[in-house]
Amino acid sequence: MRRVAEEILQANQPEGVPPLPLTGERTLPDVPAENYWFRRHLAVYEWIGERIAGKRVVDMACGEGYGSDLLAAAGAASVVGVDANPEAHEHARLRYVRPNLRFERDLVETFAEPCDAVTFLQTIEHVQDPGAVLDHFKSMLADSSAGAAYVSTPNLLTLAPDGADKSDNPWHIKEYRAEEFRALCEAHFGRVELYGLFHARKLRVHAWALKAGWDAVHRRLGLTEPFYDRFTPAIAASDFRLATGDLDRALDFLAVCRP
Repeated sequence: MRRVAEEILQANQPEGVPPLPLTGERTLPDVPAENYWFRRHLAVYEWIGERIAGKRVVDMACGEGYGSDLLAAAGAASVVGVDANPEAHEHARLRYVRPNLRFERDLVETFAEPCDAVTFLQTIEHVQDPGAVLDHFKSMLADSSAGAAYVSTPNLLTLAPDGADKSDNPWHIKEYRAEEFRALCEAHFGRVELYGLFHARKLRVHAWALKAGWDAVHRRLGLTEPFYDRFTPAIAASDFRLATGDLDRALDFLAVCRP
């Protein structure tokens, strides 16, 4: 879990758009130190964006709004970004303006609108009754024969310490292993495809370097801060990939759930 010791605000926001503070509860664009987490989320939105052209999409727990905006730009017929937080809702409404995009302030458990796709990324681990939430999403897709809910969550095995039932993230209620998450989704949807998110390109090279002892080298040479001040902002969404194999080693899971 990343910790936020002092208030960090988004940089370079458009005129009239209040910057959001980085709290650790949700990820944000325009915060260089947060770029790894932002791109990790963005990679999944981009993958979904390739599959929702012409569809009516509801982006639940949309937070700052960048994902809703990406889906609208990807050719969705319409996108509704839903979030209960008043500051996030106001920021998203002011920052992201497109003819096929709107934002609603509401709870994911109560907002209801017929649609072809629901996205619910990195949030199911926050909710008290995930089964009820999944049933609610399924009911919104009931009139869409090709509808799908896209639900992602972090992998307990790569997030928490070895042997722990949960990480120390105070906003998470339940974290899942791959088969636990698959079983949860299959209990509420007829068809479920489960993908894992993995490092790719320069993040994969960085992982190899860590195994070879890079941590000890950069500390000994006093390069830690200069290196990561450049490396972290340079991470792109393409430095992650989605795949179906070796799910226990995945960073996050993405379930594509169909009624």
